[in-house]
Parts: sequence; structure tokens; C-alpha cells
Amino acid sequence: MAITAQQQGTFEGTLRSAQTSMVFSETLQLALDSFRASKVRSLLTMLGMIIGSASIILVVTIGLKGREYAISTISSLGPNLVEMQYSGGTTIGPNNTSTPDYMTREDEDAVREAVPGIAYSSPMLETHAAISMGEGRTKDALLLGVSPQYKEVRNLAVVAGRFFDDQDAVAHEKVCVLIEPFAIALFGSARNAIGHTFTIVGVPFTVVGVAKLRITDFGQSELSDQTALIPYPVARYFTGSDSVKEIFFTMRDSLQVQSGADKITRIIQSRHKPTSVYKAQTLTDVLQVMGQIATALTYVLTAAAFITLVVSGVGIMNSMLANVSARIREIGIRKALGATRREVRMQFLTEAVFLSLGGGLIGTVLGLALPLTISFLTPFHIPVSPWSAVIALSTSTLVGVVFGTLPANRAAALDPVETLKYE
Repeated sequence: MAITAQQQGTFEGTLRSAQTSMVFSETLQLALDSFRASKVRSLLTMLGMIIGSASIILVVTIGLKGREYAISTISSLGPNLVEMQYSGGTTIGPNNTSTPDYMTREDEDAVREAVPGIAYSSPMLETHAAISMGEGRTKDALLLGVSPQYKEVRNLAVVAGRFFDDQDAVAHEKVCVLIEPFAIALFGSARNAIGHTFTIVGVPFTVVGVAKLRITDFGQSELSDQTALIPYPVARYFTGSDSVKEIFFTMRDSLQVQSGADKITRIIQSRHKPTSVYKAQTLTDVLQVMGQIATALTYVLTAAAFITLVVSGVGIMNSMLANVSARIREIGIRKALGATRREVRMQFLTEAVFLSLGGGLIGTVLGLALPLTISFLTPFHIPVSPWSAVIALSTSTLVGVVFGTLPANRAAALDPVETLKYE
């Protein structure tokens, strides 16, 4: 029966496929046999790769957690806050006298009417005064006249008593809220301060609450450890003016902060002299910079972990070179039985990749196990990036290929006649 050319081509293609599959499966089997024959040496060779891969996972995890912590810390100071400040410019009055062109409560009202998305706002009057505690005792204090919404604007936590409300402000009640360190310095504790009365320039004030920042602001806010907050209308008694240097606005959505700041600036600028300068400060830029810094640090630390992988790659190369020297007769016998240079090269390259990828797998499992266990067993959430595992495994494979090439080429280049005579 004659065989057609098409059948002959199909048969040869099938044969080549079978031979290729057989050669590759045989190569894998030889790599596994080599590992079983020297388990201790192989595990010691893989140790560097295990440490390097686990280091990449942990470094990326620590970087993500650090970035999350830094951003959440700054965010708690008020990520949606727009702080309007008067920065310069004057108005010319009678007798050519110039006065600062401060903002007013009318500016605040105009902004709230024109800019959608504003959740809270508060003006701020600032003055310094001596608090009289009786019996000749006085304490220097920073008085801030603010609205009841200042508590939400500055994300304050009331630790004792209450914050003054709209009714207190409308009725011009002489009440105040002390910052916690000031209350402790004056009365020994926050609770002891509630209900006590002191005088400021002869005006008696009753302490109705004690508050604090929810987190440390690193001195970035107007609040100090000697601050007393009083209703804005009452603060006008001491300043004699309705003008303010700062007005705070809080946007409902963080995505509206920058556009809201631009609109607020335009509205306030339009209500004053063209030469007056008003600036809006937000935490958006700070959040972006902190994110960039955290990302850069993660990259630097990850690069340091890569060095460990490179060092372990050198170890794999040295181990494979020693392995080639110890298996010269085996290589000679394989070549004598018909193994080609490509097959010998593939055998030793597969063994190198097996060592590096095996170490990478173990290191990746260990690196992922620690943060996942902490997240599962404790209330702390530790973010884990799947990309860190991909990077660790890809790098492990690449290291095996790169550092396994030299030993594989050396084994493939051996002369079968010389190798059979080797003792």
C-alpha cells in the first residue's frame, strides 16, 4: 500500500512532536532525579532565592502599608479642607491711611451660596490674652474665635463636656472649649476643667468642653497647647472687628477639593481690591507627595531585595558549575548514547531554573503567609499586592535562566571522548 506525501508529512510531524515531548519530560525527570540525589545541597542553594523572594513580598507589603498609614494619617487632618488665607494688599481710607483688606463673614456666606459641595465652614479670629485664674494667677493663652462647625472642619475629638453650638453663638454666650493639654495644665484633667470659670480681660468664661486633635498634626495647624476656642461673635469683643485672616471650608468629596479651592479663591478675590492677595491651601498636594515618597521608598527597598536574588543567582551558578564537574562521565555517556548539545544544555538549564523557581515558590509562599496570617488572626489589615508575587516568581525564573546559562553551555561544550576518559 503506497503512502502519500501528505500522510508521510503528517507522520513525520507526529514523530517530531512525540520526540520533543519525550525529550522535555525526560529533561524534567533528570532535573528531579538530580534534586533527589543531593537534597541538602539543593536546599542550601535554594536558600538565597527563598530569602530574596520572601524579601520582595515583605518589602512591597511594608511599602504598601507604610503608604496607606501615611496617607490615612494626613487624611485625618482634613483631606477635604480648603484653608483660605489673606496674604497681602491694603485698602486706602480717609487721610490716605491704608488698612489690611481682610476677609469677612459676608465672604464666607457668598462662597457657601455660590460653591456647591461645601459641607462645613468656619471663620477664625485670632488674638492673644492672659487668662485670670483668681488669686493673682494668670496664664497666657491663644484665643481663637470660631463657629460651631470648626469641630468638624478641624476633625476635633471632644474628650470631655461638649462643643459650643449655634445657640451659644447666636446668644453670645461666654463659653469656651479648651484644648486638652491646656485643660490639664490649668485644672489637672479634662473632666475637672468642665464647669470652671475664668476671666479674660474682665469677661468671665465658663469651660463647657475639652477637645483635642484626633491625631498629631506635627505643628501644621493653628492650634497650640495653650489654645482656648470661643464663639466667633464673642471673639469680636476682643478684636473690635469683623475682619478675618482665615476662613476654613470643608468639601463633601475629596475630588472636589481642588476645583472648589479655585472657585472659592475667585469669589473672594472678586469681592475685594484687585491688589489684595488671597491663597487657598489644601492637603491634596501633600497627599500626592507622600504617596510618591512611599512609592519611591518601596522601589528602593525592592531593588535592595533584588540584590539578594542576584547573590543567590551567583550561588546557583557556582553550584551548577560544581555539578557539571562532578557529572562529567554522566554527560559523556549521554552524548555517547546520542544526546545532542542542545539536549545537554536544556538539561542543566532546566536544573538551574528548577532550583531558582523552587526557591522562589517557597519564598513567595512564606512572604505571603506572614501578612495574610496577621490579617486573619488580628484586627490589623495588611495590604498584599498580587503583583509582588508575580514579580518574585518572574525574577526567580529570570535569575535561573541567566545564571544557569554558563554552566549549561559548559556542559554542552564538553567533548564526549574526553569526558568518557575522565576519572
